[in-house]
Amino acid sequence: MKKHEFHDDEEKKLITAYERGEFKPVKDQKGAKRTAVDAAKRYMRKDARINIRLSTADLEMLKQRAVEEGLPYQSLIASVLHKYVNGSVLSGKKER
Repeated sequence: MKKHEFHDDEEKKLITAYERGEFKPVKDQKGAKRTAVDAAKRYMRKDARINIRLSTADLEMLKQRAVEEGLPYQSLIASVLHKYVNGSVLSGKKER
């Protein structure tokens, strides 16, 4: 395995587990791959629609941040909400 200079904590844990031989091959790799791909497609499908009212100022700030991130503003909103419900985003005011 080629050594990379940058690894986050999760990558380091996975590399350590792999090097210890903790990963075992599955018997039906094609079936396992198909199951994983199907699950990913279901997870990533955006099939629910919502309407939300925001202040003009908040919407303009969201649009500005979206431009900075190189995303459509609706995708940025969906991403922030997704991270929040999964516990990846801390609630509270961000320090500047």
